[in-house]
Amino acid sequence: MRILQVHTRYRQPGGEDVVVDVERQLLEAAGHRVKTHLIDNPVDLRSSVASLARSPWNSRSAAQVLAKALEFRPDVVHVHNTWFALSPSVFPTLQDGGFPVVATIHNYRLTCVNALLYRDGGPCLDCVGRLPWRGVLHRCYRDSALQSAAVAVTIATHRARRTWHDDVSRIIVLTRFAANMLARSGIPESRIVVKPNAVTDPGPRSSPPSTNDSILYVGRFTEDKGVLDLLGAWGKAKLRDLQLTMIGSGPLLDRIRGSGEPGITALGHVPSAEVHRRMLDARALVLPSRWFEGMPMVLLEAMAAGLPVVVPAHGDLLDTAGPGGVEFRALDVDSLAGALGVLSDDATVDSRGASSRSEYLSRFTPAESASNLIRIYNDAGKNMKNS
Repeated sequence: MRILQVHTRYRQPGGEDVVVDVERQLLEAAGHRVKTHLIDNPVDLRSSVASLARSPWNSRSAAQVLAKALEFRPDVVHVHNTWFALSPSVFPTLQDGGFPVVATIHNYRLTCVNALLYRDGGPCLDCVGRLPWRGVLHRCYRDSALQSAAVAVTIATHRARRTWHDDVSRIIVLTRFAANMLARSGIPESRIVVKPNAVTDPGPRSSPPSTNDSILYVGRFTEDKGVLDLLGAWGKAKLRDLQLTMIGSGPLLDRIRGSGEPGITALGHVPSAEVHRRMLDARALVLPSRWFEGMPMVLLEAMAAGLPVVVPAHGDLLDTAGPGGVEFRALDVDSLAGALGVLSDDATVDSRGASSRSEYLSRFTPAESASNLIRIYNDAGKNMKNS
């Protein structure tokens, strides 16, 4: 099969960029031919403003994608992030060109101005099921009414012209929760397919997690990631025989480092190979996010490494974690402290770590992901022929 991947890369590389690369490698390893069309959002102010103004409909970017498709002649075009230099105009353009199109929606961009369903320190569903003008009122995108309006107009434009009904054969989301949010916002359920992410298998652990004392946090040091909740919960839990190792970068890193809380080490950025090594030597992973995270790659990596995972009981994180998850109430420091306390019990840690590993092997392996992708691509091709 011939697949054209289309993606707008993020200024700060993140999980979506990793997924695009991983899926390309999976497909090529399975014998398929993959060509990529990757673009970057402009960084200078003048170009950014001009590109943002074209975000509802960027004819130039759409024409470039169509030209690549006409040259390569793919069996399917798989579009990932379109915000903002690409724009959803690529979908009707490709559809008119006769190409089956699949879109992966990694976040909540089709219903939420900031794509996170998050505002004022907690989850927000104000725009789900309605046009997102409240997101403009609250300046939800980069605290700018003008930039928020550009996102809202993009969302409204493509709902009005039925882009998601008529110009995309299949819309991939990562979780059932995300599928429900899109369906509530008018995206046709017949188009939505749930397909989880996948990560490479690091192999079995050399020792059970209970032999280690390090609990990991891996992610950005920002409010929405719940790092301040974790800081408060760690102080309440008083796990004197355990250590919290925090890996990542972001505006709250110095605050964490200066907290003086015993047992916490904030390392800052660490290369991915070192993160994977630490996971295989750790006791557990904690993911204290305040927002409805989709399917963080770090969560799947921890499960592959046989770690119990502490996750909030909102969105679909607990469903992803399965029996290896230790749940707490989101935004509740006392509840998070109680979940951390569970990690002091060796038998529980080993049992849930083994469950995490089993869940990974049954749901999130590269082979499972590649098989699901090809099935979706074939369905998209059939849908195109029948439409």
